[in-house]
Amino acid sequence: MSVKQSVYKNMSQKEYDITDEKREEYRRISMASRQAKLDSENGLNQSLHAINVPLLNPNDLMPLLPSNNIKALSLFSGGGGLDLGFDRAGYSHVASYELIPICKETLIGNRPNWKVFGGPDEGDVTKVDWTPYKGTIDLIHGGPPCQPFSVAGQQKGIDDERNMWGEFNRAVNTIKPKAFVAENVLGLLNPKFQDFVQKYILDELTDYHIIKFEMHASDFGVPQIRKRVFFVGFKNKDILSKFKIPEATHTSHHLGYKPSEPLININKTMGVREALGLDDIEFDNLAPTIRSAFTGKRNTTSVLNSAAGQKTWGDMALWPNGVQASRDKASVFPAKNDHFRMSVQDVALIQGFPENWVFSGATYQILGQIGNSVSPPVAYNVAKNVALALQL
Repeated sequence: MSVKQSVYKNMSQKEYDITDEKREEYRRISMASRQAKLDSENGLNQSLHAINVPLLNPNDLMPLLPSNNIKALSLFSGGGGLDLGFDRAGYSHVASYELIPICKETLIGNRPNWKVFGGPDEGDVTKVDWTPYKGTIDLIHGGPPCQPFSVAGQQKGIDDERNMWGEFNRAVNTIKPKAFVAENVLGLLNPKFQDFVQKYILDELTDYHIIKFEMHASDFGVPQIRKRVFFVGFKNKDILSKFKIPEATHTSHHLGYKPSEPLININKTMGVREALGLDDIEFDNLAPTIRSAFTGKRNTTSVLNSAAGQKTWGDMALWPNGVQASRDKASVFPAKNDHFRMSVQDVALIQGFPENWVFSGATYQILGQIGNSVSPPVAYNVAKNVALALQL
C-alpha cells in the first residue's frame, strides 16, 4: 500500500469511526428522509408551502440590447452564464465549445440557432484547430475550469490537469480577436498564484493590454455572495484606456453585506426570500455562494458550500439540501424544521438565470451547470462595457 493510499485509508477510518448510537441516529434520519420523499412522490403529503412566485426577474437586470455586430466565440461554455450575458448585451454568437455533453443540450435547448460543439469529440478545446476562425472573431470569452485555483479544488494551480488557461491562451493567440474576456474564482488572486498569473496568463498574451478586476454578484442585483475575477484584454492600447470597470448597479448594504462602497439612489439587491417571493419572516439575506454539484459528493442535490453557509440558510428558513426538479415537487416534500425546500428554478434564479433559460439533465446535473456558471447579469455588465470601448 502506498503512503497516499494509507493516508486515505486512515482518513476513511476516522471519518466512519462513530458510536453505534450515532450510526443509528444517522440511519433514522436517512430512513425518515427517504420515506418523506416516497410519500411526496406518491401524493401522500399535503403541500407544506404554496408554490412560490418569484419577485425577481433576472432579465430585468440585463435589458436586451440591440445587436452591436461584435462576433463572439465562447469557450468552456458550461450552462451558458457568459453566453447568455453576452447575448443579452447584443453580441453575435459564432460558436460555443464545452466538454460536458449535457451542457450542449442546455445551450441548444435555449438557443436552437446557435452552433454548439459539445462532448469529448467536439467540445474538447485541446483538440481544436482554431486557425479557421482567424479574421472572423472579434471577441473570445470563457471561464477556464476554476478548480485548480479554488479552495474546494485544493488550489493545485499549474499542477492540476484541469488547468486550461494554456488552451484559452492558444485560442486567443491563434485567432487574434480584438478583445477577450476570461473569468475565474477569486482564489486566482491569491499571492500563491501571483507567479502563475504573470507567467501563464499575462506573459503568454503579450499581444494584449490586460486589466484584471473583481466582480461581486450582489452589486448587480443577484441575491448571492459570489465574487469572481475577470481578465479583459484588448489588442489596441487606446481601446483599453476607454474601457471602464463596471460600476455597481445595486447595493446590498441594507442586508448587512458590504462588498463595495455604499451607494445612494441605486436599486437595492433583493434578499433571497424576497427574490423567491416567500413570506416576510422579518429576516432576509444574500445566499451563500452556490456550490457546483459537479464537484465533491457524486450526484448530490445540495447547494451547501460550508458549515457557515448552513447557518445562513437556516436563519432564512431555507433548506439547501435535496433540491427538487420542480416547484411542484419541492412544495410537497417536507424539509427539516418546516424550512422552504428549493427547486432547480429557485437555485437558477439565485444565480441570476431567468426562468426562460431552461437547463437540461437530472437535478444534480442542472445544479452542476448552475454552480459552475458565471452569473449572467455580471457577465452582461462586463460585456456591455467591453462593447462600449470597442465602439468608441
